[in-house]
Amino acid sequence: MASEQHGFAQVQFLTVAEVAATMRVSKMTVYRLVHSGELPAARVGRSFRVPRPAVEDYLRNAYFDAG
Repeated sequence: MASEQHGFAQVQFLTVAEVAATMRVSKMTVYRLVHSGELPAARVGRSFRVPRPAVEDYLRNAYFDAG
């Protein structure tokens, strides 16, 4: 359990605005992804925080090779 807590402390969380800027989409698009469950997030008060690895995983899995 202690190792889980230590690992969890290493996770960087992003705001919805930061995720939107990283993905180059609107904040509304990020909210839709969070509410649909496609992008995991933690609720902090009235706002959401998204783990950076979740954003990276989403983008990796959404990659489309058009070539």
